[in-house]
Amino acid sequence: MTLRLLSVTSELHPLIKTGGLADVAGALPLALAQHGVEVRSLLPAYPQVLRAAAQARPKAVHSYKALFGGPAKLLAVKLAGHDLLLLDSPSLFGLREGGPYSELSGHDWPDNWRRFAALSAVAADVAAGAVKGWQADVVHAHDWQAAMTAAYVRHGRAPATPVVLTVHNLAFQGRFDARIFPELGLPAECFSVEGVEYYGGVGFLKAGLQYADSITTVSPTYADEIRTPAFGMGLDGLLRGRGDAVQGIVNGIDSREWDPAADPHLAAPFSARSPGGRVANRRAIEKRFALKRGKGPIFALISRLTWQKGIDLIVDSVEHIVAHGGRLVVLGSGDSAFEGALLGAAHRHRGQIGVITGYDEPLAHLMQGGCDAILIPSRFEPCGLTQLYGLRYGTIPVAARTGGLADTIIDANEAALTAGCATGILHPAGAGDALKAAISRAIALHGTPGIWQAMRRQGMRADFGWDRSSARYAALYRALLDRSPAS
Repeated sequence: MTLRLLSVTSELHPLIKTGGLADVAGALPLALAQHGVEVRSLLPAYPQVLRAAAQARPKAVHSYKALFGGPAKLLAVKLAGHDLLLLDSPSLFGLREGGPYSELSGHDWPDNWRRFAALSAVAADVAAGAVKGWQADVVHAHDWQAAMTAAYVRHGRAPATPVVLTVHNLAFQGRFDARIFPELGLPAECFSVEGVEYYGGVGFLKAGLQYADSITTVSPTYADEIRTPAFGMGLDGLLRGRGDAVQGIVNGIDSREWDPAADPHLAAPFSARSPGGRVANRRAIEKRFALKRGKGPIFALISRLTWQKGIDLIVDSVEHIVAHGGRLVVLGSGDSAFEGALLGAAHRHRGQIGVITGYDEPLAHLMQGGCDAILIPSRFEPCGLTQLYGLRYGTIPVAARTGGLADTIIDANEAALTAGCATGILHPAGAGDALKAAISRAIALHGTPGIWQAMRRQGMRADFGWDRSSARYAALYRALLDRSPAS
């Protein structure tokens, strides 16, 4: 039996992307098709999304005279392999100078509560049958931007529809002043500890955690970590209280999008069996970042430049990398202090360090295909996709032992090296000396080509596609539907 799923997300690759959420929201629906799950994805109609959809002739399937301050309509369109519902609300998602969530200055849009409450309320309407001829069996909401869907479903016209909430990063919670509550359109009793109230204000993610039938995180280790005070970001008590409703399902990657044997962004294709093309990609990296040629490893950093990602630890390790014969290339943006520190390091060590600020998807592919190792010293990491791309492309991850990094990388300790199953180098999270020690291990192993090539092959042969994870999601949806009173 086909199961109809409504996926609710604020971004979806390849239409709009700021991070890993877009990759998951873009790849999971495609993988679910093989399990008999028919997915429609609800997404804000940002200007770039509307431009992409224009050629496909979207059709209006529902309208609102006044949706959180202005008229809006739902557009149905098939695009990039997806069956989409686009929330076209000019007052909420029309042209703005900035990103999906923030102004050019980096400050959040002051009406984010209104924008994503609207997305969630519309999701509940769709779940209740607002789109003629289609009604969801299960709703899957992603992160705080869609988390209020669970509250609107529970207090709307489809209260029995099961809702799954996936937490991609608990640090981003959608917290707002209590003054917004009367405008949310929820019953007065929802403003309580058992509802949307959170430390005297309104918590969008907290509401989702409270009302969702099932909560998933993007790795098993992260599911355990967030139920502790150290990683729970103030929500660990609630998460512990949800018991077995919380589980971790590790992210996958789109193995068609990320395939070194057929990647158009590479200088030359390669595979685990025929790795020769990596040489051309390495040369392309040296040229792009103006690096001097050398025998030592090229370390990559592809990341948001934030404290969570451990960028301060990398800044502190720059001299160590250079002193031991390594080189470093950086692609990312974020904290201006970290950007400045890395650009300063590139200026001091011309030919050894190269930095490009911003984000460039084709360059990210080339870096995975041409660098030797990728640094991921995150203080916490719900899953991480960068290390999965690295493994797929033979760029060995040097990563903190936390969250999904711990779940997906086999450390190159003596036992793993002897058994031939090592795929990367893990170190304790949050410690600069530990990162430097891991970098030294990587440089030493790189100097032993037989071992390094064996690790590279092992990582490239690992299966981190969506097949297994999508099967787990499909099983979860069906289990919830079986338990639903409406089934």
